[in-house]
Parts: sequence; C-alpha cells; structure tokens
Amino acid sequence: MKPNPTTKPAKKYRPLDGVLLFDKPLELSSNDALQKVRRVFQAEKAGHTGTLDPLATGLLPICFGEATKFSNALLDADKTYCTTVRLGVTTTTGDAEGEVLATRAVTSTLAEVEAVLAQFRGAQQQLPPMHSALKHQGKPLYEYIRAGITIERELRDIVIHELVLLRFDGNELELSVRCSKGTYIRTLGEDIAAALGCGGHLIALRRTAIAHFDLAHAYTLEQLAAMSEAQLLATLQPVDSLLPTMPRLNLDEVQIKRMAQGQRLSLETGLPDGRIALYSAQGFVGVALQDGRRVAPERLLSGIARSAAIVAGVFSE
Repeated sequence: MKPNPTTKPAKKYRPLDGVLLFDKPLELSSNDALQKVRRVFQAEKAGHTGTLDPLATGLLPICFGEATKFSNALLDADKTYCTTVRLGVTTTTGDAEGEVLATRAVTSTLAEVEAVLAQFRGAQQQLPPMHSALKHQGKPLYEYIRAGITIERELRDIVIHELVLLRFDGNELELSVRCSKGTYIRTLGEDIAAALGCGGHLIALRRTAIAHFDLAHAYTLEQLAAMSEAQLLATLQPVDSLLPTMPRLNLDEVQIKRMAQGQRLSLETGLPDGRIALYSAQGFVGVALQDGRRVAPERLLSGIARSAAIVAGVFSE
C-alpha cells in the first residue's frame, strides 16, 4: 500500500527528564494542560504534581521522564494562592460557576474584615465541599451532587500558615493564602464571607507557589510554543529540584551499583532516619530509606549504571 503524500508524519516522542514550572491558563484542566505541554516538548513520559481546578490559574509543576518517580514529594507541600472573594452573593458551588442562592448587603468595615481573618489563621478543621474531586466509594463527590445526592463528609485538619488581606473595596476581598495540603480555598472564602455575615463566593483563584517553587519562574503555553529547542531544554529544572530539603548522602560507584541491584548498605551516615537523597560524583541518582545503619534503595533513576547519561542535571536513558 502506497503512503498517502498528504498524511503528516506522526510526531516522534523522546525520552526527556526534568521539571517544568507551568503557568496554567483559565478553563484548562490539569490533564489537558499536561498533554499540551507534553506535545510541545515531544516528551515520552510526563505527569503533574496534583490537579489545579479548571477555573484556577497559576503554578502547575510538570514532571518529565525520571522526575515522575519523585513527583509525590510535592503532594504534602504547602501551597500559596491569591484569591478574590465576591461578598454578598452565595452560589451553589462556592464559585462563579454556580447558581445564585442568596444576595445580601455588605456592611463590613476594614476593621471587621481584619478581625474575621485573624480567626482563620493557624490550625483548624474544614469541611470539604461537595463540589470537589474528593472520592467517596471510588467516585468524586461532584458526581454525587450532580445527581442530587449529598454525602456526609468528615472534617479535615488543615493549617492556614498565612492569610493576608491584599485588597478590600467593600464588595470584594483579595487575599493571599499559604496553607497546608488538603485546604479548599473555595471553602475558606465561603467561610470567611459567612463569618462576615454577608456570605460570598470565589471569583478568582491563582496558585502562586508550591513549597520552594514560585510562579515567577513559570512559563505560559504561548511562551513555550515560541521557543527554540535549546530554549525549551533550558526551561527544565533538574530532577532533584523536587527534593531540595531532603538530607543528602554521597556514594561511590561500588555502593551505587549495589543499590542498583537492590542491595541494602550498612553505613554510618550521620543523617536522621527517613528518606535521603543519593548522589554520585556525577549527580543525583535516587532516594533511599535509612533506618539506623541500614540504607535501602527506594526509587532510583533508571540509568544509574550509565553515569555518562547524566548531562547538566537533565537525565536521559
């Protein structure tokens, strides 16, 4: 069978390793964003470090290749958001997508707003919203609420590390929030507005930081699409950028080969028990679990036996 000359050849995807800080646009799901970025880089394997709501914008770290093995390092990390709450109007979803439930006058003063915000700083409990991806018996809660079913939910322990008022113009609050994992900013906005006595809902949400990663160093899809091959590769941070605070242990070639074979090492490392990052003379090679003198491999780069494949912090098999 002769090839069709009008058929475009399929793009060839390649092994690529590293971390991209992506600035997700509005109304794009995290998975759709992942696939678009993956196509720009023509990367064989990619994953993100936790979903960001389609109505939210901002920082979405995307991991390529070997970095996907360590992406769970960000799941427990603190996150920072900038959000805007419209006061006086409550909706069915707690955001601008829902139907209006009630409208009330807003009479709060700046002093009253600051006093209410003080109540929401620190450790507390929060009830997850029904309009969320939280699972119940394998199904996200939003599927139940769409069918008119409300599921009983348990309060969750969260911590609001920072809650700063950026703007208050009488009808809107603009807030900066640094919080623990599991915090629903939409619920936080609703609860603050309820405490002010007028109710409210979120009209904007932007994630500005995850742990040490900052939105200031992120790239938009338009920026990436306009880059050359060399510029694209320069945007990638090394795999171990996911583990900046993990204790570090340097190993020699013999020790690394033993680790690659699944063997445990008996070492006096001087490091605290728990997960430790392993390094050779050429760079990062993986993560191990330390228990006393026992150091056992947990997740290692696929090509650790081929140190020549480690180039400038970006790893290839």
